[in-house]
Amino acid sequence: MQFGIQHPNFNFDYEQDTSQILGAIKDLVIKAENVGFDSFWVMDHFQQLQIIGSSQDPLLEGWTTISVLAGLTTKIKLGTLVTGVIYRHPSVLAKIGATLDVLSKGRLFMGIGAGWNEQESLAYGISSTFPSYQERLNRLEEAIRIIRDMWTKEPTSSFIGKYYQVRDAYCNPKPIQKPSPPILVGGGGERRTLKIVAKFADACNLIGSVETINRKLTVLRQHCETVGRDYDSILKTKLCTVIINDDANAAKKRVQEILNGMPEEQIREFAIYGTHEEVYRQIELFERAGIEYIIVNLEPSHEVDSLERFAKEIIQNFK
Repeated sequence: MQFGIQHPNFNFDYEQDTSQILGAIKDLVIKAENVGFDSFWVMDHFQQLQIIGSSQDPLLEGWTTISVLAGLTTKIKLGTLVTGVIYRHPSVLAKIGATLDVLSKGRLFMGIGAGWNEQESLAYGISSTFPSYQERLNRLEEAIRIIRDMWTKEPTSSFIGKYYQVRDAYCNPKPIQKPSPPILVGGGGERRTLKIVAKFADACNLIGSVETINRKLTVLRQHCETVGRDYDSILKTKLCTVIINDDANAAKKRVQEILNGMPEEQIREFAIYGTHEEVYRQIELFERAGIEYIIVNLEPSHEVDSLERFAKEIIQNFK
């Protein structure tokens, strides 16, 4: 089992002076790197999600943020969880990703998904009419093919699809990672998204309880059999909020606060919480279900302390 950490909440990175944000994130990512986290992630959104806070809350643009973090770290992988495919043209995204991989000396973990936030898309003028779910999935499939081609084909790449056309596009320099940086697809749609994972991705990112994960990985295995893909070649990752407290009831209460009063049956899909023994046992269950990599959101108001505790009581015990 490997672990990554996501930083979705910037409310506690400064008091009144936003120039303090860089120092706070620097301390966090360096600490994560030093205590054994494999990766550091930020969201690819332009305004805060309601499940986390208010749309007016501070939120940094994701690719700019991890580009800065690439210069402050040496070994931790960096990624967006996940980039919405409709936010940037795939050829431009391929160039951005290749640049980050070069400047980080081979540490890009490429997260991408179909995109879902209609309100955000319309607010930023990204599309006058939000594309249908099927169109966004079709765009995702074309985008991954373009990105992979631009990272691996010499000297240029061309692709003529329904939504995207690329003609003799150079991507020079190529990424350092060979044959290319890993591409992680976020989303658990069982008919299309997981089939796209089986056909094109190096990793999937899922959300859900043990029961949900079991079902989705069974579907992924079936898609792999259909398209002739080795199921074991795909890294299975899960995103979740994790709260550890010596008092299990206090951990439960804090999760309810963080998830804005979400019903208990839904909390089980998004969170792992309890004493460190309980959290460890829950992660073991996900490991038995087939999850190989967990990306955590930790206590936002005491993130560094929570990170250190998670590393000591969970990561070290999985090594």
